[in-house]
Amino acid sequence: MARVIQIWRDWSMPQRVAAVAGVCLILAGAALAGYLVLKRPADVVNPEATFETRTKVKKKKRERTTNWPLYGLNRARTRYLPANGLEPPFRQRWHFDAGQLLEFSPILVGRTLYVMNNDAKVFALNSETGNVKWKREIGKLSASAPAFSRDRLFLTTLEPGQAVALNAKTGKVLWRRGLPGRSESQPIVEGGRVYLGDESGNVWGLDADSGKVAWQTPTAGNVKAGPAFHDGTLYVGDYAGEMYALRASDGGVRWKASDLGAGFGRSGRFYSTPAVAFGRVYAGNADGRVYSFEERTGDLAWSASLNGYVYAAPAVVDAPGTPPSVYVGTNGGTAYALDARSGSEIWSVDMGGEISGAGSVVGKIFYLANVDLEKTVGIDIESGKPVYNIDRGAYTPVISDSRTIYLTGYASVAAMEPKDRKRDSDKSKQGGKKASKAGG
Repeated sequence: MARVIQIWRDWSMPQRVAAVAGVCLILAGAALAGYLVLKRPADVVNPEATFETRTKVKKKKRERTTNWPLYGLNRARTRYLPANGLEPPFRQRWHFDAGQLLEFSPILVGRTLYVMNNDAKVFALNSETGNVKWKREIGKLSASAPAFSRDRLFLTTLEPGQAVALNAKTGKVLWRRGLPGRSESQPIVEGGRVYLGDESGNVWGLDADSGKVAWQTPTAGNVKAGPAFHDGTLYVGDYAGEMYALRASDGGVRWKASDLGAGFGRSGRFYSTPAVAFGRVYAGNADGRVYSFEERTGDLAWSASLNGYVYAAPAVVDAPGTPPSVYVGTNGGTAYALDARSGSEIWSVDMGGEISGAGSVVGKIFYLANVDLEKTVGIDIESGKPVYNIDRGAYTPVISDSRTIYLTGYASVAAMEPKDRKRDSDKSKQGGKKASKAGG
Protein backbone atom coordinates (compact mmCIF):
# COMPACT_ATOMS: atom_id res chain seq x y z
CA MET A 1 0.00 0.00 0.00
CA ALA A 2 2.91 2.34 0.87
CA ARG A 3 4.43 1.60 -2.53
CA VAL A 4 1.17 2.65 -4.26
CA ILE A 5 1.05 5.88 -2.25
CA GLN A 6 4.66 6.67 -3.18
CA ILE A 7 3.96 6.09 -6.88
CA TRP A 8 0.95 8.40 -6.64
CA ARG A 9 3.08 11.14 -5.06
CA ASP A 10 5.75 10.79 -7.75
CA TRP A 11 3.23 11.25 -10.55
CA SER A 12 2.69 14.66 -12.08
CA MET A 13 -0.72 16.30 -11.98
CA PRO A 14 -1.53 15.31 -15.62
CA GLN A 15 -0.61 11.70 -14.81
CA ARG A 16 -2.87 11.73 -11.76
CA VAL A 17 -5.78 13.16 -13.78
CA ALA A 18 -5.29 10.52 -16.46
CA ALA A 19 -5.22 7.75 -13.85
CA VAL A 20 -8.43 8.95 -12.21
CA ALA A 21 -10.09 9.27 -15.61
CA GLY A 22 -9.04 5.72 -16.47
CA VAL A 23 -10.50 4.34 -13.24
CA CYS A 24 -13.73 6.26 -13.83
CA LEU A 25 -13.91 4.89 -17.35
CA ILE A 26 -13.48 1.33 -16.09
CA LEU A 27 -16.17 1.83 -13.45
CA ALA A 28 -18.53 3.38 -15.98
CA GLY A 29 -17.96 0.47 -18.35
CA ALA A 30 -18.67 -2.01 -15.57
CA ALA A 31 -21.82 -0.11 -14.63
CA LEU A 32 -23.00 -0.10 -18.24
CA ALA A 33 -22.30 -3.81 -18.60
CA GLY A 34 -24.22 -4.46 -15.39
CA TYR A 35 -27.13 -2.38 -16.61
CA LEU A 36 -27.26 -4.24 -19.93
CA VAL A 37 -27.37 -7.55 -18.07
CA LEU A 38 -29.83 -6.46 -15.40
CA LYS A 39 -32.23 -4.35 -17.43
CA ARG A 40 -35.63 -5.68 -18.39
CA PRO A 41 -35.90 -6.44 -22.11
CA ALA A 42 -38.22 -4.12 -24.01
CA ASP A 43 -41.60 -5.27 -25.27
CA VAL A 44 -42.02 -6.38 -28.87
CA VAL A 45 -44.68 -5.41 -31.40
CA ASN A 46 -44.66 -6.96 -34.86
CA PRO A 47 -47.37 -5.32 -36.99
CA GLU A 48 -46.68 -7.79 -39.82
CA ALA A 49 -47.64 -10.83 -37.72
CA THR A 50 -50.51 -13.00 -38.95
CA PHE A 51 -53.90 -12.12 -37.48
CA GLU A 52 -57.11 -13.88 -38.50
CA THR A 53 -60.44 -12.25 -37.63
CA ARG A 54 -63.91 -13.69 -37.42
CA THR A 55 -62.96 -17.33 -37.13
CA LYS A 56 -65.48 -19.47 -38.98
CA VAL A 57 -67.65 -21.51 -36.63
CA LYS A 58 -69.94 -24.31 -37.71
CA LYS A 59 -73.57 -23.41 -37.07
CA LYS A 60 -75.18 -25.55 -34.42
CA LYS A 61 -78.77 -26.07 -33.49
CA ARG A 62 -79.61 -23.51 -30.82
CA GLU A 63 -80.04 -25.18 -27.45
CA ARG A 64 -81.61 -23.94 -24.25
CA THR A 65 -78.38 -24.45 -22.33
CA THR A 66 -74.70 -24.87 -23.17
CA ASN A 67 -72.16 -27.32 -21.83
CA TRP A 68 -68.90 -26.10 -20.27
CA PRO A 69 -67.07 -29.46 -20.39
CA LEU A 70 -63.49 -28.46 -19.58
CA TYR A 71 -61.36 -25.68 -18.14
CA GLY A 72 -61.57 -22.73 -20.52
CA LEU A 73 -64.90 -23.87 -22.06
CA ASN A 74 -63.43 -25.27 -25.28
CA ARG A 75 -60.25 -26.99 -26.45
CA ALA A 76 -58.81 -23.67 -27.60
CA ARG A 77 -59.41 -22.43 -23.99
CA THR A 78 -60.87 -19.08 -25.09
CA ARG A 79 -63.10 -18.69 -22.00
CA TYR A 80 -65.81 -16.83 -23.93
CA LEU A 81 -69.49 -17.76 -23.94
CA PRO A 82 -71.86 -15.59 -26.01
CA ALA A 83 -75.06 -15.36 -23.97
CA ASN A 84 -78.03 -13.03 -24.23
CA GLY A 85 -80.15 -11.93 -21.29
CA LEU A 86 -77.75 -13.24 -18.64
CA GLU A 87 -76.90 -10.04 -16.83
CA PRO A 88 -76.93 -8.80 -13.22
CA PRO A 89 -78.56 -8.25 -10.85
CA PHE A 90 -78.65 -11.92 -9.83
CA ARG A 91 -80.37 -13.95 -7.15
CA GLN A 92 -79.00 -17.13 -5.63
CA ARG A 93 -80.86 -20.32 -6.47
CA TRP A 94 -78.71 -22.72 -4.45
CA HIS A 95 -75.38 -22.89 -2.62
CA PHE A 96 -72.97 -25.81 -2.15
CA ASP A 97 -70.15 -25.95 0.43
CA ALA A 98 -67.19 -28.01 -0.83
CA GLY A 99 -65.52 -28.06 2.60
CA GLN A 100 -62.10 -27.03 1.23
CA LEU A 101 -60.52 -24.52 -1.14
CA LEU A 102 -61.75 -24.55 -4.74
CA GLU A 103 -58.87 -23.15 -6.76
CA PHE A 104 -60.71 -23.94 -10.00
CA SER A 105 -64.32 -23.64 -11.03
CA PRO A 106 -66.46 -26.67 -11.95
CA ILE A 107 -67.20 -27.96 -15.40
CA LEU A 108 -70.77 -28.52 -16.59
CA VAL A 109 -72.30 -31.22 -18.78
CA GLY A 110 -76.06 -31.54 -19.15
CA ARG A 111 -77.53 -31.10 -15.69
CA THR A 112 -74.39 -32.06 -13.79
CA LEU A 113 -71.59 -29.93 -12.39
CA TYR A 114 -68.27 -31.65 -11.64
CA VAL A 115 -65.89 -29.97 -9.21
CA MET A 116 -62.72 -31.02 -7.35
CA ASN A 117 -61.48 -29.34 -4.17
CA ASN A 118 -57.91 -29.09 -2.87
CA ASP A 119 -58.31 -32.30 -0.89
CA ALA A 120 -58.74 -34.12 -4.22
CA LYS A 121 -62.40 -34.83 -3.48
CA VAL A 122 -64.53 -34.87 -6.63
CA PHE A 123 -68.24 -33.97 -6.44
CA ALA A 124 -71.00 -34.42 -9.01
CA LEU A 125 -73.76 -31.88 -8.35
CA ASN A 126 -77.25 -31.56 -9.77
CA SER A 127 -77.04 -28.20 -11.58
CA GLU A 128 -80.73 -27.46 -10.89
CA THR A 129 -80.65 -28.06 -7.13
CA GLY A 130 -77.03 -28.25 -5.99
CA ASN A 131 -77.64 -31.69 -4.49
CA VAL A 132 -74.73 -34.14 -4.50
CA LYS A 133 -75.16 -37.05 -6.92
CA TRP A 134 -71.90 -38.72 -5.90
CA LYS A 135 -68.48 -37.90 -4.47
CA ARG A 136 -65.11 -39.61 -4.74
CA GLU A 137 -61.69 -39.02 -3.15
CA ILE A 138 -58.95 -39.68 -5.70
CA GLY A 139 -55.84 -38.40 -3.86
CA LYS A 140 -54.59 -36.13 -1.08
CA LEU A 141 -53.92 -32.82 -2.84
CA SER A 142 -55.11 -31.29 -6.09
CA ALA A 143 -55.24 -27.96 -7.92
CA SER A 144 -56.92 -28.47 -11.26
CA ALA A 145 -60.27 -28.85 -13.00
CA PRO A 146 -61.71 -31.98 -14.61
CA ALA A 147 -62.31 -32.55 -18.30
CA PHE A 148 -65.33 -34.47 -19.64
CA SER A 149 -65.55 -36.75 -22.68
CA ARG A 150 -67.85 -39.66 -23.54
CA ASP A 151 -69.32 -40.14 -20.04
CA ARG A 152 -65.89 -40.03 -18.40
CA LEU A 153 -64.05 -37.50 -16.28
CA PHE A 154 -60.31 -36.99 -16.56
CA LEU A 155 -58.39 -35.41 -13.70
CA THR A 156 -54.89 -34.80 -12.35
CA THR A 157 -53.59 -34.60 -8.77
CA LEU A 158 -50.54 -33.18 -7.03
CA GLU A 159 -50.33 -35.86 -4.34
CA PRO A 160 -49.84 -38.40 -5.64
CA GLY A 161 -48.74 -37.22 -9.08
CA GLN A 162 -51.23 -38.97 -11.33
CA ALA A 163 -53.88 -38.82 -14.01
CA VAL A 164 -57.22 -40.46 -13.22
CA ALA A 165 -60.32 -41.39 -15.23
CA LEU A 166 -63.73 -41.71 -13.55
CA ASN A 167 -67.11 -42.89 -14.72
CA ALA A 168 -69.01 -39.60 -14.90
CA LYS A 169 -72.31 -41.17 -13.88
CA THR A 170 -71.09 -43.09 -10.82
CA GLY A 171 -67.67 -41.72 -9.87
CA LYS A 172 -66.09 -45.18 -10.20
CA VAL A 173 -62.35 -45.14 -10.92
CA LEU A 174 -61.74 -46.52 -14.42
CA TRP A 175 -57.95 -46.17 -14.47
CA ARG A 176 -55.01 -44.40 -12.85
CA ARG A 177 -51.73 -43.45 -14.44
CA GLY A 178 -48.85 -42.59 -12.11
CA LEU A 179 -46.66 -39.71 -13.25
CA PRO A 180 -42.98 -39.00 -12.42
CA GLY A 181 -43.99 -35.62 -10.99
CA ARG A 182 -46.94 -33.83 -9.43
CA SER A 183 -49.56 -32.46 -11.78
CA GLU A 184 -51.89 -29.47 -11.65
CA SER A 185 -52.23 -29.34 -15.43
CA GLN A 186 -55.77 -29.07 -16.77
CA PRO A 187 -56.41 -32.16 -18.94
CA ILE A 188 -57.78 -31.88 -22.44
CA VAL A 189 -59.38 -34.71 -24.44
CA GLU A 190 -59.38 -35.05 -28.21
CA GLY A 191 -59.45 -37.98 -30.62
CA GLY A 192 -59.39 -40.68 -27.94
CA ARG A 193 -56.38 -39.13 -26.19
CA VAL A 194 -55.94 -37.26 -22.91
CA TYR A 195 -53.28 -34.55 -22.90
CA LEU A 196 -51.67 -33.00 -19.79
CA GLY A 197 -48.37 -31.94 -18.23
CA ASP A 198 -46.47 -32.62 -15.01
CA GLU A 199 -43.93 -30.92 -12.75
CA SER A 200 -41.14 -33.17 -14.03
CA GLY A 201 -41.39 -31.20 -17.25
CA ASN A 202 -43.25 -33.72 -19.37
CA VAL A 203 -46.25 -33.37 -21.65
CA TRP A 204 -48.23 -36.59 -22.01
CA GLY A 205 -50.55 -38.12 -24.53
CA LEU A 206 -52.51 -40.93 -22.84
CA ASP A 207 -55.04 -43.35 -24.27
CA ALA A 208 -58.43 -42.20 -22.98
CA ASP A 209 -59.79 -45.74 -22.63
CA SER A 210 -56.89 -47.31 -20.76
CA GLY A 211 -54.52 -44.59 -19.55
CA LYS A 212 -51.64 -46.21 -21.45
CA VAL A 213 -48.90 -43.87 -22.63
CA ALA A 214 -49.21 -42.98 -26.32
CA TRP A 215 -46.30 -40.54 -26.16
CA GLN A 216 -44.24 -38.46 -23.73
CA THR A 217 -42.43 -35.23 -24.62
CA PRO A 218 -39.93 -33.61 -22.22
CA THR A 219 -39.68 -29.82 -21.91
CA ALA A 220 -37.14 -27.55 -20.24
CA GLY A 221 -39.14 -26.85 -17.07
CA ASN A 222 -42.15 -27.73 -14.92
CA VAL A 223 -45.38 -27.92 -16.90
CA LYS A 224 -48.09 -26.58 -14.61
CA ALA A 225 -50.39 -25.12 -17.27
CA GLY A 226 -52.98 -27.06 -19.19
CA PRO A 227 -52.41 -27.46 -22.92
CA ALA A 228 -54.69 -25.80 -25.47
CA PHE A 229 -55.61 -27.63 -28.68
CA HIS A 230 -56.30 -26.38 -32.20
CA ASP A 231 -56.00 -27.99 -35.63
CA GLY A 232 -54.09 -31.05 -34.48
CA THR A 233 -51.60 -29.12 -32.35
CA LEU A 234 -51.17 -28.71 -28.59
CA TYR A 235 -49.85 -25.45 -27.15
CA VAL A 236 -48.38 -25.30 -23.65
CA GLY A 237 -45.77 -23.30 -21.73
CA ASP A 238 -43.30 -24.36 -19.04
CA TYR A 239 -41.44 -22.89 -16.07
CA ALA A 240 -38.32 -22.35 -18.17
CA GLY A 241 -40.21 -19.66 -20.06
CA GLU A 242 -40.68 -21.72 -23.21
CA MET A 243 -43.90 -22.04 -25.22
CA TYR A 244 -44.28 -25.28 -27.19
CA ALA A 245 -46.38 -26.33 -30.16
CA LEU A 246 -46.59 -30.15 -30.17
CA ARG A 247 -48.17 -32.49 -32.69
CA ALA A 248 -51.10 -34.16 -30.95
CA SER A 249 -50.51 -37.34 -32.94
CA ASP A 250 -47.03 -38.14 -31.61
CA GLY A 251 -45.84 -35.27 -29.35
CA GLY A 252 -43.30 -34.02 -31.89
CA VAL A 253 -42.21 -30.39 -31.50
CA ARG A 254 -43.56 -28.17 -34.29
CA TRP A 255 -41.95 -25.06 -32.80
CA LYS A 256 -40.62 -23.70 -29.54
CA ALA A 257 -40.53 -20.02 -28.55
CA SER A 258 -39.07 -18.19 -25.55
CA ASP A 259 -40.34 -15.38 -23.40
CA LEU A 260 -38.31 -12.16 -23.22
CA GLY A 261 -37.15 -12.72 -19.66
CA ALA A 262 -37.13 -10.54 -16.58
CA GLY A 263 -33.51 -9.35 -16.73
CA PHE A 264 -30.17 -10.63 -15.30
CA GLY A 265 -30.41 -13.65 -17.59
CA ARG A 266 -33.62 -14.72 -15.86
CA SER A 267 -36.56 -16.07 -17.77
CA GLY A 268 -40.16 -15.79 -16.72
CA ARG A 269 -42.47 -18.75 -16.16
CA PHE A 270 -45.56 -19.79 -18.06
CA TYR A 271 -48.09 -20.81 -15.42
CA SER A 272 -50.93 -19.42 -17.50
CA THR A 273 -52.87 -21.90 -19.63
CA PRO A 274 -52.77 -20.51 -23.19
CA ALA A 275 -55.70 -19.60 -25.42
CA VAL A 276 -55.71 -20.02 -29.21
CA ALA A 277 -57.60 -17.57 -31.44
CA PHE A 278 -57.11 -15.31 -34.46
CA GLY A 279 -54.16 -17.41 -35.66
CA ARG A 280 -52.35 -16.58 -32.40
CA VAL A 281 -51.44 -18.24 -29.10
CA TYR A 282 -51.96 -16.00 -26.05
CA ALA A 283 -50.55 -16.61 -22.56
CA GLY A 284 -49.56 -14.70 -19.44
CA ASN A 285 -46.13 -15.01 -17.83
CA ALA A 286 -44.53 -14.48 -14.43
CA ASP A 287 -42.25 -11.84 -15.99
CA GLY A 288 -45.29 -9.53 -15.92
CA ARG A 289 -46.19 -9.79 -19.56
CA VAL A 290 -48.87 -11.21 -21.82
CA TYR A 291 -47.51 -12.82 -24.98
CA SER A 292 -49.01 -13.33 -28.42
CA PHE A 293 -47.24 -15.87 -30.66
CA GLU A 294 -48.07 -16.73 -34.24
CA GLU A 295 -49.91 -20.04 -34.13
CA ARG A 296 -48.17 -21.58 -37.16
CA THR A 297 -44.59 -20.40 -36.61
CA GLY A 298 -44.16 -19.39 -32.97
CA ASP A 299 -42.92 -15.95 -34.02
CA LEU A 300 -43.59 -13.32 -31.37
CA ALA A 301 -46.38 -11.03 -32.55
CA TRP A 302 -46.35 -8.86 -29.44
CA SER A 303 -45.68 -8.72 -25.74
CA ALA A 304 -47.38 -6.35 -23.30
CA SER A 305 -45.93 -5.45 -19.90
CA LEU A 306 -48.57 -5.17 -17.18
CA ASN A 307 -48.35 -4.24 -13.50
CA GLY A 308 -47.57 -7.65 -12.02
CA TYR A 309 -47.17 -11.36 -12.57
CA VAL A 310 -49.72 -12.81 -14.99
CA TYR A 311 -50.58 -16.23 -13.57
CA ALA A 312 -54.10 -16.13 -14.94
CA ALA A 313 -55.20 -17.66 -18.21
CA PRO A 314 -56.51 -15.03 -20.64
CA ALA A 315 -60.02 -14.84 -22.05
CA VAL A 316 -59.78 -14.14 -25.78
CA VAL A 317 -62.94 -12.68 -27.28
CA ASP A 318 -64.39 -11.45 -30.57
CA ALA A 319 -67.70 -10.00 -29.39
CA PRO A 320 -70.07 -7.65 -31.24
CA GLY A 321 -69.38 -4.02 -30.41
CA THR A 322 -65.77 -4.56 -29.33
CA PRO A 323 -62.51 -5.19 -31.19
CA PRO A 324 -60.96 -8.67 -30.86
CA SER A 325 -59.62 -8.49 -27.31
CA VAL A 326 -57.66 -10.27 -24.59
CA TYR A 327 -58.99 -9.97 -21.03
CA VAL A 328 -56.71 -10.84 -18.10
CA GLY A 329 -55.83 -9.92 -14.52
CA THR A 330 -52.49 -9.59 -12.69
CA ASN A 331 -51.22 -10.18 -9.19
CA GLY A 332 -50.71 -6.41 -9.10
CA GLY A 333 -54.49 -6.18 -8.82
CA THR A 334 -55.44 -4.79 -12.22
CA ALA A 335 -57.83 -6.17 -14.84
CA TYR A 336 -56.90 -5.39 -18.44
CA ALA A 337 -58.49 -5.40 -21.86
CA LEU A 338 -55.80 -5.58 -24.57
CA ASP A 339 -56.17 -5.33 -28.32
CA ALA A 340 -55.72 -8.91 -29.56
CA ARG A 341 -53.93 -7.78 -32.72
CA SER A 342 -51.43 -5.29 -31.26
CA GLY A 343 -51.41 -5.79 -27.48
CA SER A 344 -52.24 -2.13 -26.84
CA GLU A 345 -54.32 -1.35 -23.75
CA ILE A 346 -58.03 -0.70 -24.33
CA TRP A 347 -58.93 -0.21 -20.68
CA SER A 348 -57.81 -1.24 -17.19
CA VAL A 349 -59.57 -1.48 -13.83
CA ASP A 350 -57.95 -1.45 -10.37
CA MET A 351 -59.38 -4.41 -8.44
CA GLY A 352 -57.75 -3.46 -5.13
CA GLY A 353 -55.98 -6.78 -4.60
CA GLU A 354 -54.27 -9.74 -6.22
CA ILE A 355 -55.80 -11.54 -9.20
CA SER A 356 -54.40 -15.06 -9.53
CA GLY A 357 -57.21 -16.98 -11.23
CA ALA A 358 -58.56 -16.82 -14.75
CA GLY A 359 -61.61 -14.75 -15.58
CA SER A 360 -64.34 -15.59 -18.08
CA VAL A 361 -66.43 -13.51 -20.45
CA VAL A 362 -70.13 -14.42 -20.43
CA GLY A 363 -72.18 -12.30 -22.79
CA LYS A 364 -70.61 -8.86 -22.52
CA ILE A 365 -69.30 -9.13 -18.97
CA PHE A 366 -65.79 -10.13 -17.88
CA TYR A 367 -65.95 -11.88 -14.49
CA LEU A 368 -62.84 -12.29 -12.38
CA ALA A 369 -62.00 -12.71 -8.71
CA ASN A 370 -59.81 -10.86 -6.22
CA VAL A 371 -58.06 -13.37 -3.95
CA ASP A 372 -57.06 -10.78 -1.33
CA LEU A 373 -60.58 -9.43 -0.83
CA GLU A 374 -62.36 -12.69 -1.75
CA LYS A 375 -64.79 -11.00 -4.08
CA THR A 376 -65.89 -11.35 -7.70
CA VAL A 377 -66.30 -8.38 -10.02
CA GLY A 378 -68.04 -8.23 -13.39
CA ILE A 379 -66.75 -5.63 -15.87
CA ASP A 380 -68.62 -4.47 -18.98
CA ILE A 381 -66.23 -5.30 -21.83
CA GLU A 382 -67.33 -2.33 -23.95
CA SER A 383 -66.94 0.42 -21.37
CA GLY A 384 -64.52 -1.11 -18.87
CA LYS A 385 -66.91 -0.19 -16.05
CA PRO A 386 -67.65 -2.62 -13.18
CA VAL A 387 -71.30 -3.66 -13.27
CA TYR A 388 -71.33 -6.50 -10.73
CA ASN A 389 -69.69 -6.99 -7.33
CA ILE A 390 -70.18 -9.75 -4.79
CA ASP A 391 -68.24 -10.64 -1.63
CA ARG A 392 -67.59 -14.17 -2.81
CA GLY A 393 -64.73 -15.42 -4.93
CA ALA A 394 -61.02 -16.19 -4.82
CA TYR A 395 -59.50 -17.70 -7.92
CA THR A 396 -61.46 -18.83 -11.00
CA PRO A 397 -64.97 -17.52 -10.38
CA VAL A 398 -67.47 -18.10 -13.19
CA ILE A 399 -68.76 -20.62 -15.70
CA SER A 400 -72.20 -20.63 -17.29
CA ASP A 401 -74.71 -22.69 -19.27
CA SER A 402 -76.12 -19.56 -21.01
CA ARG A 403 -79.00 -19.29 -18.53
CA THR A 404 -77.32 -19.52 -15.11
CA ILE A 405 -74.06 -18.22 -13.66
CA TYR A 406 -72.23 -20.79 -11.53
CA LEU A 407 -70.14 -18.72 -9.13
CA THR A 408 -67.16 -20.26 -7.32
CA GLY A 409 -66.21 -18.77 -3.97
CA TYR A 410 -63.28 -19.75 -1.75
CA ALA A 411 -64.81 -23.11 -0.94
CA SER A 412 -68.30 -23.00 -2.43
CA VAL A 413 -70.33 -23.02 -5.63
CA ALA A 414 -73.56 -21.08 -6.07
CA ALA A 415 -76.10 -21.00 -8.89
CA MET A 416 -77.03 -17.40 -9.72
CA GLU A 417 -79.83 -16.39 -12.06
CA PRO A 418 -81.14 -13.00 -13.20
CA LYS A 419 -83.71 -11.63 -10.76
CA ASP A 420 -86.11 -10.58 -13.51
CA ARG A 421 -86.16 -14.07 -14.98
CA LYS A 422 -87.19 -15.53 -11.64
CA ARG A 423 -90.07 -13.09 -11.31
CA ASP A 424 -91.24 -13.86 -14.85
CA SER A 425 -90.96 -17.56 -14.12
CA ASP A 426 -93.01 -17.24 -10.94
CA LYS A 427 -95.76 -15.39 -12.81
CA SER A 428 -95.94 -18.09 -15.47
CA LYS A 429 -96.31 -20.78 -12.79
CA GLN A 430 -99.27 -19.20 -11.00
CA GLY A 431 -101.95 -21.81 -10.56
CA GLY A 432 -99.47 -24.61 -11.30
CA LYS A 433 -97.13 -26.72 -9.22
CA LYS A 434 -94.76 -25.00 -6.82
CA ALA A 435 -91.09 -24.96 -7.76
CA SER A 436 -89.00 -27.43 -5.79
CA LYS A 437 -86.73 -26.00 -3.09
CA ALA A 438 -83.00 -25.87 -3.74
CA GLY A 439 -80.83 -28.38 -2.01
CA GLY A 440 -77.12 -28.40 -1.17
